Amino acid sequence: MKSYTEYLTFNTANRVEFINITPQVEEAVRKSGVREGLCLVNAMHITASVFINDDEEGLHEDYRRWLEELAPFDPSPERYLHNRTGEDNADAHMKRQIMGREVVVAITNGKLDFGPWEQIFYGEFDGRRPKRVLIKIIGE
Repeated sequence: MKSYTEYLTFNTANRVEFINITPQVEEAVRKSGVREGLCLVNAMHITASVFINDDEEGLHEDYRRWLEELAPFDPSPERYLHNRTGEDNADAHMKRQIMGREVVVAITNGKLDFGPWEQIFYGEFDGRRPKRVLIKIIGE
């Protein structure tokens, strides 16, 4: 069995962003030489996410609005107990919990085996500093 590891680093200009990372993951699969196996992609920071969905800007804006309704940004310590630690990002932790930490995609015939419209995204909820994403590929 083969194993391949690659890291991506993101430093977004905005606090909240969604970035399509499918091309980078596809390139990692190609470099791995794995023809049949699994590809794990996970955010290695507790205020960022990796998820699969459609690459449609209206949907991404819907996500931004929905997440902000569920966990509004409020840096004050009054709303969120976590912000009493000196942090201001409790909402980002909650948004990450909702959107998820990781995805696993099958590799078939050397390619990511997606359903219609599926793409892999990095979701940032407390940006403006470097954060890593792990790509781990195993198989034959």
